[in-house]
Amino acid sequence: MQLPASFLSSIENANGFAKDAFEKVHSSGEQITSIRINPFKQETGVINFPNNHRKRIPWTQCGYYLESRPSFTFDPLFHAGCYYVQEASSMFLEQALKQKVDLSKHLKVLDLCAAPGGKSTHIQTLLSENSLLVSNEVIRSRANILKDNIIKWGCENVVVTNNDPRDFAKLKNYFDVIVVDAPCSGSGLFRRDPEAIEEWSENNVQLCSQRQQRIIADVWPALKRDGILVYSTCSYSKEEDEDIVKWLLSEFQVVNRTLQVDPSWGIVESEGGYRFWPDKLRGEGFFLACFQKKEGETETTVRTRKKPELLSKKEIEVVEKWVKLQGKNFIRYQNTVYAWPEVNFSDFCFLLEQLRIVYSGVLVGELMREKLVPGHSLAMSNIFADSVSRVPLSGEDAIKYLQRKDIQLNTPGKGWSLAEYDGHPLGWLNILPNRANNYYPKELRILKDI
Repeated sequence: MQLPASFLSSIENANGFAKDAFEKVHSSGEQITSIRINPFKQETGVINFPNNHRKRIPWTQCGYYLESRPSFTFDPLFHAGCYYVQEASSMFLEQALKQKVDLSKHLKVLDLCAAPGGKSTHIQTLLSENSLLVSNEVIRSRANILKDNIIKWGCENVVVTNNDPRDFAKLKNYFDVIVVDAPCSGSGLFRRDPEAIEEWSENNVQLCSQRQQRIIADVWPALKRDGILVYSTCSYSKEEDEDIVKWLLSEFQVVNRTLQVDPSWGIVESEGGYRFWPDKLRGEGFFLACFQKKEGETETTVRTRKKPELLSKKEIEVVEKWVKLQGKNFIRYQNTVYAWPEVNFSDFCFLLEQLRIVYSGVLVGELMREKLVPGHSLAMSNIFADSVSRVPLSGEDAIKYLQRKDIQLNTPGKGWSLAEYDGHPLGWLNILPNRANNYYPKELRILKDI
């Protein structure tokens, strides 16, 4: 891998940069594979990949390095949402939240630049059950990918939105925490994506720096007084990292919050932020800084003009065969039924009026002729009723199911059942007397063969 001379000279004054070691690790061909386990679906450390040694990532509780990269596509547990394939350095977000936020409280958190969903699923894992996460992506196609990953993770206290950062300015003093994993020039991912080298330029770095400032300035009113802003990039350029820290401190009433970092981790403290260099640790290039807002109000008033339509008593009787009712409010949009956490109902209503909502809570299914056709998101959640029928599949049949192929079942049951592998639901089957209809979503199916 040949790194541009202009790029190397542009970062030669960055804290922790060691030119020879940096070039060596980029030319080594080494690729780091890491995953983060979903503790709501899988015991930490239980997932095993044959002949693949696993080592814990030191700055996160549920993250692991893998010795080699398996075929995640053909692992049913990946499709069941038991783990997320995520870059190790970016999991350092956990330290910022654990050290600077009281995660036991009822929090409102915004992940502003959230697609494809690694940080959002990570944040959701760390929050209390009564907290609310707004997971936003400005590009619509990427917002749909984000929605799919939120569903697969099994979230119910998340609202997925498709808004520009400036749209959040009207939610004054609303969020306790805002995470801005800002769009950047991407130099930190050169090892994973060599094509990004051709797209890198000093001009693009400047454009990204200006965009990062606009993003922060636009969303700033939405953070309440004493709220925490976490800013990060996957860039090595000071213009996108330390210079943004200086700009924030000069433009806003804010305090830079330092973190406790174990020296053995290899992370470099740098002018109010933290740098990750691939020659010093097992991870890609990353920068993170943490701030506390010292202006605005500590609370905001949530008002809604109109409540969404709630299910009737008769419709609840249909739904209760499928869903654990406790702590849920059920709303309908046309024939589609959503389950929202009761504790966050007023906030969900408020956000529905203020933002472009792509997805919220858990889509339970469609009401059709006094029956419910269950949704895929219900299968992925932890709120389906214990009485729902489940059909265990072998590894071979699980892959066929995920390819949306026909599978032969020797089961006396009939009707809707959860197809599951190793105790984890993959989606729905409708079992008929002479066949089983596969209802795995077409858009999610595996398109290739082993």
